[in-house]
Amino acid sequence: QVQLVESGGGLVQPGGSLRLSCAASGTRFSINTMGWFRQAPGNQRELVARITSGGSTNYADSVKGRFTISRDNARNTVYLQMNSLKPEDTAVYYCNAKYLGREYWGQGTQVTVSS
Repeated sequence: QVQLVESGGGLVQPGGSLRLSCAASGTRFSINTMGWFRQAPGNQRELVARITSGGSTNYADSVKGRFTISRDNARNTVYLQMNSLKPEDTAVYYCNAKYLGREYWGQGTQVTVSS
């Protein structure tokens, strides 16, 4: 059973930075795609960024140029560096992994951008 454990959320002022981490366990092979989604109150869950095992990335238009996704394949860990944070980035951020045809989710970590 694949487990995803997120860390790094919190409260930050507008313009600040946070770094999220997500460590995967329970895998025997490399995870194909890992990513981050977010869900704000009253909104649907949306893709923020994702990265393949080969390093290909894609981002939501709203975070391009501000967020950077990266991964350490040896540690099965994915990171999300978030800079120039805005109040509209406030949401619960979920780690996501696609592994052997199935999709897995972390428990979520709260990111709040407020002065």
